[in-house]
Amino acid sequence: MTTLLDLPARIVALEGDAAERVAGLLDVAMIEGSAVPSPELEPWVEATFGSVEAVRHQPIVRVTNRATLESTIFAPLRARRPMDGAGAGDLAAEIAATEGDPFCHPETGTPAETDGRVRGRHMTTGANAAQADAHHAVLVFDRHDPLAFDAELVTDLLVTGRAWADRAHAADPEATAYLLAWNCLWRAGGSIVHGHAQAVVGRGRPHAAVDRFVRDAAAHRAATGRHLVADLVAAHRDLGLAVDADGVSVLAHLTPRKEREVLVVGPPDGDERDPAFAAAVTRALLAYRDRLEVRSFNLALWRRPLGATESRWDGIGPLVRLVDRGDLFSRSSDIGAMELYGTPIVGSDPYEVVAALG
Repeated sequence: MTTLLDLPARIVALEGDAAERVAGLLDVAMIEGSAVPSPELEPWVEATFGSVEAVRHQPIVRVTNRATLESTIFAPLRARRPMDGAGAGDLAAEIAATEGDPFCHPETGTPAETDGRVRGRHMTTGANAAQADAHHAVLVFDRHDPLAFDAELVTDLLVTGRAWADRAHAADPEATAYLLAWNCLWRAGGSIVHGHAQAVVGRGRPHAAVDRFVRDAAAHRAATGRHLVADLVAAHRDLGLAVDADGVSVLAHLTPRKEREVLVVGPPDGDERDPAFAAAVTRALLAYRDRLEVRSFNLALWRRPLGATESRWDGIGPLVRLVDRGDLFSRSSDIGAMELYGTPIVGSDPYEVVAALG
């Protein structure tokens, strides 16, 4: 099976447009880390990391997107490091113990918005009690277990979220910056266990990460004459890290924010409610839950502002970013100073992720 350590060789083997595209978009560096365990430490090193040699000579890959400057350090050995405080927990029991929380009765357990609620097939909206933007809703699922999602629920989330956003925009035309977010369970920042997502519509500029991506896309187009999203998809396809279906691409991201990040990329003229896009998001989520055994994740939908026609959005369709947030019962955070102020460090391999997506 191909691994990330094969990436430089795969790039060298590319020809023509693919070689030019990947070289222009991605900077890949092979690094070797080294450590010298004491004789007393060697038994622990061998038991923990498989061999003493694996610690003495550690292959590390750093990938940087030249257009966005997103960069990730892949350090495979870190996936095997021991974690103080990690332990098995009974997730099913933890979830069951919270049944009866306010979200189990959203009509009375969440505030209503001034213009009432939007009701989907599998969820109901309410106003978020602690607002973070001009318009901020919580979309409460009709099932308590946040991992009991299926294609119908995922599709309904995209449809109901958009219906709520369109209503907010109609009432407040200056509110155009729509962002849909799903923080699944406490590791991902979810404060309530019951299945739910959030949606915001703000005034003025798009949310910072979206705005930065669109700026970088415009700069890439000015420099190369090509669309950044199309190059991103094609580069991942060239390197065997894309799964395509019905005009939608699912990528095992080469510059992930954290473990096992997946991008679901719709066509430039697409809509997040299109069945093909919803099906691709569902496929990614089911692969996360059922094949990669991810139990806590962050999902965000990026899309152009409501009603926007600016040319800087040309070539950018709906985009979902999905990232694993790690062991729910580990005391150690998955994000530290390097992720906040340096370069994210990742232990998972994108080629393992794409195999699960396929």
